[in-house]
Amino acid sequence: MRVLLLGAGGQVGRALAAALPDAVALTRADFDITGGGPEPAWDEHEVVVNAAAHTDVDGAQTPDGRVATWRANASGPALLADRARRHGFTLVHLSTEYVFDGRKSGPYTETDPVAPLSAYGAAKAAGDLAVRGVERHYLVRPTWVVGEGRNFVRTMLGLAGRGIAPTVVADQVGRPTFAPDIAAAIVHLLDVGAPHGTYHVTGGGEPASWADVARAVFAAAGRDDLAVTDTTTAEYFAGRPDVAPRPLNSVLDLGRAHAAGVVTPDWQESLVRYVSRS
Repeated sequence: MRVLLLGAGGQVGRALAAALPDAVALTRADFDITGGGPEPAWDEHEVVVNAAAHTDVDGAQTPDGRVATWRANASGPALLADRARRHGFTLVHLSTEYVFDGRKSGPYTETDPVAPLSAYGAAKAAGDLAVRGVERHYLVRPTWVVGEGRNFVRTMLGLAGRGIAPTVVADQVGRPTFAPDIAAAIVHLLDVGAPHGTYHVTGGGEPASWADVARAVFAAAGRDDLAVTDTTTAEYFAGRPDVAPRPLNSVLDLGRAHAAGVVTPDWQESLVRYVSRS
């Protein structure tokens, strides 16, 4: 396959560049999907994988942030969807659980209605809708992404290294998803020619709270002597009206991905490997 990778400088983008060594990998400096610069030669590629996004969830709540997140997460994917229809390539796009409100009692399926709580979630939902208008598309939805770059696990590792015992929210539940596992899932879907559409791809295993994940990080780092204190989302963000609302339930159903042969490694096992390499 002739693959064009966009957003190659991000956490998932770096993992995709490693998993697709023959792809043409472009960072935001090479091509910005929000427009304003020369576009790639679309006809030269059979598949375009879009890992570019505006991921500052709280910053997206500001007036300037709303513009930035809409351009990158809604208008940008709409541009790619238009080019996919014109040039006939398969479009792969990364979504997020922030398109859901987190009020469902069980895991979210690919067919559940979206109800975003934040500006970031609304922009991503709009981008998803544009991508779904492409006949040949894969919309891949991970949660709690961990890769090479700034993320929750690295933050906890930094605290563990400094001997700091943190207070972490315990009422948001989901599963961490490691960037190489997302990349492997996308490569698999493309390689086997899986049916087009939306796929939930997260770490496997039992769902956990952010506080549980923090404890797992501290244990893997050999600092389980430091106690992680539970708190609620409301308590943690009290007095900060600028913070974006988060879905409390980020657990996604993995049945469709498993039916397509996608492997979703247990997040705790992936976490131990990640920490050992950090």
